[in-house]
Amino acid sequence: MTTVPVKGIGKIIFSSSLGTLIEWYDFYIFGMLAKTISAQFFPEGNETAALLSTLAIFAAGFLVRPFGALVFGRLGDLVGRKYTFLLTLVLMGGSTFLIGLVPSYKSIGMAAPLLVLLLRLIQGLALGGEYGGAATYVAEHAPETKRGYYTSWIQTTATLGLFVALGVIMAVKSNMNDASFNAEWGGWRYPFWISILLVGVSVYIRLKMSESPMYAELKKDGKTSVNPIKESFGHKANFKMVLLALFGAVMGQGVIWYTGQFYAQSFLENTVKLEFMQSREILLWAIAFATPFFVFFGWLSDKTGRKWIMLTGMLLGVIFYRPIFNTLLKDGAINPQQAMLKLRVSQSSNTTDTLLTHFSLKYVTHTNTNYILPDGTGFSEKRSDTLLVKNYTLYPPLSALADNREPVLTVLPDSKPAYSSIVLTPSLKWKFVFLVWVMIIFVTMAYGPIAAFLVELFPTKIRYTSMSLPYHIGNGVFGGLVPFIATLLATTFTKDPLVGLWYPIGVAGLCFVIGALYLSNKIDKDVND
Repeated sequence: MTTVPVKGIGKIIFSSSLGTLIEWYDFYIFGMLAKTISAQFFPEGNETAALLSTLAIFAAGFLVRPFGALVFGRLGDLVGRKYTFLLTLVLMGGSTFLIGLVPSYKSIGMAAPLLVLLLRLIQGLALGGEYGGAATYVAEHAPETKRGYYTSWIQTTATLGLFVALGVIMAVKSNMNDASFNAEWGGWRYPFWISILLVGVSVYIRLKMSESPMYAELKKDGKTSVNPIKESFGHKANFKMVLLALFGAVMGQGVIWYTGQFYAQSFLENTVKLEFMQSREILLWAIAFATPFFVFFGWLSDKTGRKWIMLTGMLLGVIFYRPIFNTLLKDGAINPQQAMLKLRVSQSSNTTDTLLTHFSLKYVTHTNTNYILPDGTGFSEKRSDTLLVKNYTLYPPLSALADNREPVLTVLPDSKPAYSSIVLTPSLKWKFVFLVWVMIIFVTMAYGPIAAFLVELFPTKIRYTSMSLPYHIGNGVFGGLVPFIATLLATTFTKDPLVGLWYPIGVAGLCFVIGALYLSNKIDKDVND
């Protein structure tokens, strides 16, 4: 088998991984900003419907990924790995940049969500061709005994892309107020525009890459596939491997990935009601601490086999998702001993309002307002006029009042309807980081070895096509639908806030059973048939 010397493999991994990381960044900033995007590209009046519509557009990008796998997988097996994933990178970066240029619903009406949907579909098609190419390219360079270790670096790119997306969004958000960030042409668009710069760097690097040595050897000998799709899915033995890869591994891995990293963030923001920046900070720290384990489990799979590492990650998710999410919900509940409250207060003189059952707001006169807190203490605000709607932030936490410390009342320039979010105390924040980290460890187990596992199932001449389709159905359809289906279930069956978890638990449980019965733990050392 032809391989690159070990001393040159680092450059191969870096060049492949950087482009893949950027494509994941492009793909995920949409989901990270779903709540803001829903307000920009859909009519006002029904926030839940707008959010679900935005998540549906987000999911549409996943649904077309299998078609991208067929189109670009075929191209990769016909003309080569290098130029195919150069094309996918340009398509992804261009469509991401253009999403940042689409005017809002207020400006162009229904054309706005339709344009975003079109660009989102192009993103999905591009990503459908990217992963299979990058994983195949690295695997076809890797030494036989280190295939799991080297391809696991590609596995880090999906999570690192999410990490970079979170980091960029938080950096932009930290330098402006809510009104500036959420405005029609506000800061939420900057992460989309930044994409074009990242893509330019990656294209430059990828242009300097050479073709995969195993594919180049096949092409030189005239043994490349004439019809990769027919050979991949028309031959019974190979099609059996495609189905086994999908239902015995990738389907479960997909829902574990999107529950631990994506639905967790959505749950923290929309169900637990964590403040925007803190919900993303928690995920950012958890990702940073967990990412090295992709490489660890890839390395371990070279020693012990791929099967049981992947299936264990799925089983742990099945067992622990509901207890973990339930803890997040209970500990994150609005509690004056555990959290600071950010309050938007509707004011009118000489009236009494109850806000979130925690505060009675008693207005004594037009110029003197008494705030009565749950523990019976309070403070007054004097003013010479009456403001009908104002936005207040109360700091420090209510528990600090026991020390007779004066709370600071900051007026923010906003006039939105009554709304609340919580900011966790430091100790509780790090508990949340740990819980999300645990769920991402499940992700690293299921995802770290899977590139090597898929490469070893299929022959070189049809590998790009054969491995891309089950991967993108498992991840794009079963996994990518987790945020939408879980949110839909939670808004339909409102008595159980954890009802959305039954979808990933059911899919991962089924995949575990099929994989345990039918997958082999044997490592195929020769991937070049």
